[in-house]
Amino acid sequence: MSAEQLAGLSDLFVVAAVLLYVLAMVGFAIELAFGRTHPGRAAAGSAGAQVTVKEPVAVGAGAGGAGEPVTTDAGPAVPPVPLGEPLGKGVARAGMVALGLAWLGWAANLTAIVSRGLAVERWPWGNMYEFVVAISFAAVTAFLLTQLRHSVRFLGPFVMVTAALGLGLAVKVFYTSAGPVVPALNSYWIAIHVTAAITASGLLTLAGVSGVLYLMRGDGVSRLPSREDLERVAHRAIVFAFPVWTFAVIAGALWADRAWGRYWGWDPKEIWSFITWVAYAAYLHARVTAGWRGKAATIVQLLAFGCLLFNLIGVNVFISGLHSYADV
Repeated sequence: MSAEQLAGLSDLFVVAAVLLYVLAMVGFAIELAFGRTHPGRAAAGSAGAQVTVKEPVAVGAGAGGAGEPVTTDAGPAVPPVPLGEPLGKGVARAGMVALGLAWLGWAANLTAIVSRGLAVERWPWGNMYEFVVAISFAAVTAFLLTQLRHSVRFLGPFVMVTAALGLGLAVKVFYTSAGPVVPALNSYWIAIHVTAAITASGLLTLAGVSGVLYLMRGDGVSRLPSREDLERVAHRAIVFAFPVWTFAVIAGALWADRAWGRYWGWDPKEIWSFITWVAYAAYLHARVTAGWRGKAATIVQLLAFGCLLFNLIGVNVFISGLHSYADV
């Protein structure tokens, strides 16, 4: 295939990835909206608190039939709101179909990146369009790999809509035709520095989504898991991503020395990369030394996530500097 055909194929697979992510989002949303509920802190931790059970209950299973009161250790019997067996199966099926669609979208996203790279004969993240496409892929990858070890399908609707919006933004705002890059970016360092930054950004996006859900979740019964579970997902993602981001910053300094003859030049991108590093370091330090947990720690990590987003997009779009290659 010619370079033009490969570039066109890449564009088609980006559109396909958007559609698949949107369909997966719908499936995950159905599962979240009609699936099982989780007790809040008050319901789970207070003696005598009432817990509403919304799981289907089989008749003759040693408890009341579907629609009859169910007694729990937390308090007196409370009537459930039965889903019914058909709806329960349908909800579970919607979640599994959504997961399959997410994997298909991931494959389409990957194919778009690979075909773009073959078309331009370089690592395919030399401009803002390619960078955002790669970050969307990294965020979905982080979600799917986490799902292989832990049940985090509750994050599905929010990760899918984030990835779909990211790809839509790339196509509508940041799109750049396939072609060569500026000389400073034509280096093997792009495969080292930018790949590390993309990997860390995908994991930190997963943590950011978990943090937002933490603040949205109330103390009562909710479709979302407990705040403790949401905080745990965010913390684990940051613990893994922070050393990768640290490596990306160091690799960027080494690349700057090779390209411009200095490790640090107070370029806006360098400044905000370091600010982002400091913000996430403050979050981890506060958890380890001061024992910060809960809302305070979540707010700190979301402030750090805001720094990350501004560093990835705002600096390239709104601030002029040596890293201004957004082409928008």
